Amino acid sequence: MSHSTIDLTDLTRTLSDAAPAADATGAFPWVGIQAVHKSGLLESTVGTRFGGTGASLAETGRILAALGRGDPSVALISAMTIFTHLGEASRNRWPEGLYRRLLNEAKERPILLNAARVEPDLGSPARGGLPDTLARRSPHGWSITGKKRFVTGALGLTHFLVWARTDEEPQRVGTFVVPSGLPGINVIENWRSLGMRASGSHDVEFTNVEIPREDVLDLTDIAAGTQDNRAHASMTLALTAIYLGAAEAAQEAFVRFAHERVPSNLGYPIARTERFVTLAGEIDLQVSGARQIIFDALDYGLDSPERLIRARLLAGRQIRQAVQLAVGALGNPGLSADVGIERHFRDIQSVLVHAPQEDTAISILGRAALEQSAKTQRPPELSPTLVSRSILKTG
Repeated sequence: MSHSTIDLTDLTRTLSDAAPAADATGAFPWVGIQAVHKSGLLESTVGTRFGGTGASLAETGRILAALGRGDPSVALISAMTIFTHLGEASRNRWPEGLYRRLLNEAKERPILLNAARVEPDLGSPARGGLPDTLARRSPHGWSITGKKRFVTGALGLTHFLVWARTDEEPQRVGTFVVPSGLPGINVIENWRSLGMRASGSHDVEFTNVEIPREDVLDLTDIAAGTQDNRAHASMTLALTAIYLGAAEAAQEAFVRFAHERVPSNLGYPIARTERFVTLAGEIDLQVSGARQIIFDALDYGLDSPERLIRARLLAGRQIRQAVQLAVGALGNPGLSADVGIERHFRDIQSVLVHAPQEDTAISILGRAALEQSAKTQRPPELSPTLVSRSILKTG
């Protein structure tokens, strides 16, 4: 199925209907994931050379915004697979036989992929450093041992993409494709977050997990293994579209409540009061403005990492502010699960916690600004008085 023929409205509604139960229990959101799988969107970015439709990054952002309006947790789990295919469409990273097998399997069931990179001691690779997770040579391939944190969708993934260093001399670092269900994999169900509860971003422990020797991506010298945050700026911005979708859902809930709420002492909907007209305008400015910022950058700014990073920070801050405003304006109803804004408020708190985190992104912009300023500054010229004095002293 082509991504261009999918009715995203119906899919969003399906995800939205299932989201409250998944949020309440924290169980893996199979209803939403199965719906995304049936729509074909998990493979929407598969390259044309593999028979896919090759959705662009901007198209991917719009897809993720629609999924985020329904259930941001489902959107985030889906995004990890969608981004993996997007990367392979432009680079030959995967062993072709393995990749084609996964695409064939995806016709029958959801094939869910995600990188396992964050570690308890290291933290996020976005801040530098190398993994403790070790890939040892074994008679038939690699043996993987280590612990990873915040592995989104852990209980439903079909493959973990495990970032690890080798036991060779000299050491190398790479991403090892580890199918779920192998002996030695233990998902530690410890995800207890304020929001994105159904994303199931649990810890995963790998103990002597055996995989074939060829099932590794980007195996390179350890000195070249540091994450390049500028290179990932476009995908990180597209990820922000998930939270844009959640903010749009919160905005819709706010407007619906304003039309439906008729206080007895007023006699007409609060949507007709000047206060709520102004609030609706402020929320629209922030949310619709964030949409413009995100997609202007994805449509026209892919050649500028700084523009993409700037767009992500501005849009993320506006999204948080808009939903905070909506919750505060409604008082107790805004904090009630019955109205629906409360869940969106919790989910949106994660908008800027994805790597690189806000402080790291700000530092990238600061360094770029200072470097650009240094390049454009000319050496100071001596004033005529100083020049005269210099001549007199040497004369």
